[in-house]
Amino acid sequence: MNSPTPVTTSPPAAVGNETNAGQPQFAGRRAALLISTLLLGVLSFQLNASMVTPALPHIAASFGLSADSAAPVQSMFFLAGAIAGPVIGRWSDFIGRRAALLLVLGIMGAGTLLCIAAPTLPLLVAGRFLQGVSSAVFALAYIVLSENLHARLFGTSVGIIAAINGGIGGVDGYVGGLMAETLGFRSIFVVVLVLTAVAGGCILKTVPKGRPRGVRGAMDWWGAGSLSVFLVFITYFVSGGSAVGWTAPSTLALLAGTVASFAAFWMIEKKRSHPLIAVHHLRSRQVWPVIATTVLTLAGIFAVINFTVVLLSQDVRHGFGLSASVSALLFLTPAALIGVFAAPLAGWLADRRGWIKTLRAGTALSLACAIAAAAFSDNQVAVMIAVAFLGIFYNGFFLTAINGLSVLLSPKEAPAALPGINGASFGIGASLGVVIVAPFAAQATSAGYATALWISVAITAAAFIVSLFVAAPKGESL
Repeated sequence: MNSPTPVTTSPPAAVGNETNAGQPQFAGRRAALLISTLLLGVLSFQLNASMVTPALPHIAASFGLSADSAAPVQSMFFLAGAIAGPVIGRWSDFIGRRAALLLVLGIMGAGTLLCIAAPTLPLLVAGRFLQGVSSAVFALAYIVLSENLHARLFGTSVGIIAAINGGIGGVDGYVGGLMAETLGFRSIFVVVLVLTAVAGGCILKTVPKGRPRGVRGAMDWWGAGSLSVFLVFITYFVSGGSAVGWTAPSTLALLAGTVASFAAFWMIEKKRSHPLIAVHHLRSRQVWPVIATTVLTLAGIFAVINFTVVLLSQDVRHGFGLSASVSALLFLTPAALIGVFAAPLAGWLADRRGWIKTLRAGTALSLACAIAAAAFSDNQVAVMIAVAFLGIFYNGFFLTAINGLSVLLSPKEAPAALPGINGASFGIGASLGVVIVAPFAAQATSAGYATALWISVAITAAAFIVSLFVAAPKGESL
């Protein structure tokens, strides 16, 4: 699968790239301010995702509609995020990181204002789509850290940002539900708007301006457009196949669109002098194994934590018979809370022991946790312990390592390409995993839950095998 064309990557020992050539790296108080500023930016996105979820029934009821009608409120938010990550991430190579960060926060601010004032659900959904663009802030944050921090600080800082991927220890979802019940769902958007404004002001003062040196050409909008179309098709193909069946005419049409749009993207990139990401990079071990590992691990582990175990724990007849709140407290909150502390530790270890070793350890031990959950799926304590340990190995080790590697292995001439594309892969993997196990978990039987968990085990095992193909960053031994 390797291309004969050599791939130049950003070395981990020289994390700051040409953006700040000749300037001192951020250290001490300046580094802390930069990390804190970027943390505010990613929180603006993450709270927009996690706090709104428990408010969905209230949103539907406020417009006099059934609960299922609120589904686009979240689906369009994450679809916009999948598109914005690779597109705006790559565009930041040409307009600069600070400009790109301010752009996404500005779009999110406009979308938030629309959500606050929206008199109808369609307008609220439109606002949510604009808000979803802020997903790009994760990839941008990792790149800013790589360009401005010393190598010894990079891993820990990536871990701090990655820790927010799962929310704030599970507390944010609870607070979102409480606010929706007492103050109305629009109060959540007011909080998000204030946080966005504060983050934008801090970014304006803290993040260096200017575009990276060494980046040539101009933004490849044809490649960006064709990739966006592919992401739309594959998202609706995955969700459509689950809803109406994989052999339904509409699903097959979406599959055809997925294949055709990817082929178009591939052909466009082959002909562009300055592509979104060169085809020979897509074929190299620096790129495709990173993307494949992300998709497969998310498909395996996300489905365990956020779908199968949720159904199993609340099933009165064949599960543990817990209420929704107690289920969240016992199975979701511990993993999220543990991840907040494990992710920075994982980044610290990655800097000192190696990013590849951290990735493979995280993937292998996540696989071990999934096996334990599947083997003892009828034991509440065993499943609870297995999911809690996923807070260390999945939320901590895996997410930190894969995000760090996406920066360190991105082509030098397109430093934001791989982080952006890898960010889009998170949503694809999570959706795919749920779709695959849903028919078995939905049987609401002991055998059905066990089968769903073993399927997740098989997918995670495939992820570990693929992780063995990920190339080590320059200067790091395997």
